[in-house]
Amino acid sequence: MNPFATIPIEERYAEFHKLYPALNLIGNTRMVEILCFKEELPEVRVYAKAEYTNPGGSLKDRPVRRMLLEALIQGKIGKGQVVLDSSSGNAGIAYAMLGAMMNVPVQIVVPGNASKERKLRIQAHGAKLVQTDPLEGYDEALREGHRIADREPGKYFHCDQYANEHNWLSHYETTAPEIMAQTEGKATHFVAGIGTGGTVTGVGRRLKKDIPGVEIVQIVPEDFPGIEGLKPLENPADIIPKILDQSVVDQKVRVSSAEAARMCALLARYGIFAGQSSGAYLHGVYETAKRIRKGVIVTLLNDIGERYMSTGLWETR
Repeated sequence: MNPFATIPIEERYAEFHKLYPALNLIGNTRMVEILCFKEELPEVRVYAKAEYTNPGGSLKDRPVRRMLLEALIQGKIGKGQVVLDSSSGNAGIAYAMLGAMMNVPVQIVVPGNASKERKLRIQAHGAKLVQTDPLEGYDEALREGHRIADREPGKYFHCDQYANEHNWLSHYETTAPEIMAQTEGKATHFVAGIGTGGTVTGVGRRLKKDIPGVEIVQIVPEDFPGIEGLKPLENPADIIPKILDQSVVDQKVRVSSAEAARMCALLARYGIFAGQSSGAYLHGVYETAKRIRKGVIVTLLNDIGERYMSTGLWETR
């Protein structure tokens, strides 16, 4: 294994990386071996990419970077137009950060129960924040984003991460190749959840193309109280992301918010302070490890634990 392996910046974006050097901080995250289950399951090796080390503090920097750069290259963002999207928080931070970096105004629609830390970070970068009724769920933020864009189409560039092909392509071109380089192509399983569908679709398609027999495991969170940033997609009323390719999923693991919290606490005892969805992923890793008994499992540490201080996640840990 080579956890420090990196891949080159896409040539298409090289000039932007020269113009805005902070873009070079996005991606090429380090991979860390997770030792929590090593004694119980010695023949399973578990690795996680530390996505919280991206400058926006989460995995979402990757797709937002690509979606915005492609929009600029293709001339889709007119002079003075506002970049608009809906987010549970992490993508909103990435939009706000990159918008500030590139002098592009940003407006983000979030559910009112998005964590305080997320909302403050979005506003710190100068983006406008619109909050929807938390009782209506995250899908209401998606609907409100579309309503805003439809009311004033000339004012906004609606990036729409749920339907933007460059969301999943960011993971196909960066996250997955990094995983393959860092594991030297030895990954047998990849565990992740679905929010917009970009990660599972992009990483899943690329790993299945390049690693014969690799298995993609989807995390399915409980419907209530839920896990921030993840969707179960089991309710007929749920909005299914247009970019999601469910054919890449081989197995599913259900996880409750309590199970995710326990895994967050376990990671913290091993010196890794990661957020709620990372705990959910680790629960999926553990269940997968017990099932396979031998293999190399890769997952992601999506964001940092500090982003959940106001949610009560850590109060009884």
